[in-house]
Amino acid sequence: MKKIIKYLPLLALLFVGCQSNDEENFANKGFIDTKPMVSETIIKGTMTDFSKTLNISLARPAETEVKATFAADPSLVDTYNKAYYAHATALPTECYKLETSEVSVPVGSVKSTNAMITFQQLNTLNRDLVYVLPVKVTSNNIDLLSSSKTYYYIFRAGSLINVVADMENSNYLTVKWATPDRVSNMTKVTFEALIKARDLSKLISTVMGIEGNFLLRIGDADRKGNQLQLATGSGGNFPAPDATKGLPINKWVHVAMTLDCETHKVIIYVDGKIQSEGNLNLRSVDIRGNGSDRDFMIGFSYSSGRELDGYISEVRVWDVVRTKEEIAKNIYSVDPKSEGLVGYWKLDDQSGTEVKDYTGNGNTATANAKLKWFNVSLPEK
Repeated sequence: MKKIIKYLPLLALLFVGCQSNDEENFANKGFIDTKPMVSETIIKGTMTDFSKTLNISLARPAETEVKATFAADPSLVDTYNKAYYAHATALPTECYKLETSEVSVPVGSVKSTNAMITFQQLNTLNRDLVYVLPVKVTSNNIDLLSSSKTYYYIFRAGSLINVVADMENSNYLTVKWATPDRVSNMTKVTFEALIKARDLSKLISTVMGIEGNFLLRIGDADRKGNQLQLATGSGGNFPAPDATKGLPINKWVHVAMTLDCETHKVIIYVDGKIQSEGNLNLRSVDIRGNGSDRDFMIGFSYSSGRELDGYISEVRVWDVVRTKEEIAKNIYSVDPKSEGLVGYWKLDDQSGTEVKDYTGNGNTATANAKLKWFNVSLPEK
């Protein structure tokens, strides 16, 4: 017993020494302060620029100021693909900008300042691809956990349109213009709509406009019921009958028309491609309507039997001539604040009879009867 007591001070000294060595060997480490190390952004519509932040944390309070740097590292795309069994491609450099890359952890703290990355021009990406941006943190004065020093930003396309209007039972919409000055003396006009017709066998199926004035419709007495036509009254109709220019049924189709009254040039587009082009002798276009049977209507004109039997979405009226590239690029969505956009009805409201004008101009469209809504996923894969 006396021998044990004799050696207790020595044992205590050895224990303290071992504990001190363990603490010295347990070096402070840094790591990206978020879990998991991946975030996914679904690209929808005309996305605006947005920013994300990253920072590092320490296992223990910093004894001296810790500095670190965040940087994009495209060389790690393959590492991501192997780790996550993915097939992503590197996010183009024009789609991101490191606003703040340097961060620091003050003495006594465990958390750094923020790095900031701005993402931009995402709506220019190929919607068939998945993109990844690996962001890696490095530091010269602290070790970083290997499993927590790279963060992956993932970008993939989502549905741009989830709900559309079903123009069943001869339903249609009427627009009472809150901005009549924008549509009373138009020398440049663009109409656009995304439609999926169930039946195009009748004489006329209306897209939008005013009968006997300025009307985008499908069919007429001199042609098959599936050919797109601009009927203008005094300016004549365009294009000439052509059996090869029929629209399909039970398939989503984007239709558009542009007219420049100064050059008299008129163009019909189908799915962003020129179908017909020619000339119409019109000095100007007035689509204000007369307050009754000759108002501006969507899916109807003048008398029953001319309704559009099918689904409709993304209806737009412009007081500018949109280019081929602009039309093709914005089939499923467009910036509501785009120059020249007078009326923009997404037709995704899921309301009773009122359909919002997304331009903010207040050109509300009102349905003749309660609308039926249909769930979709567009563009179709």
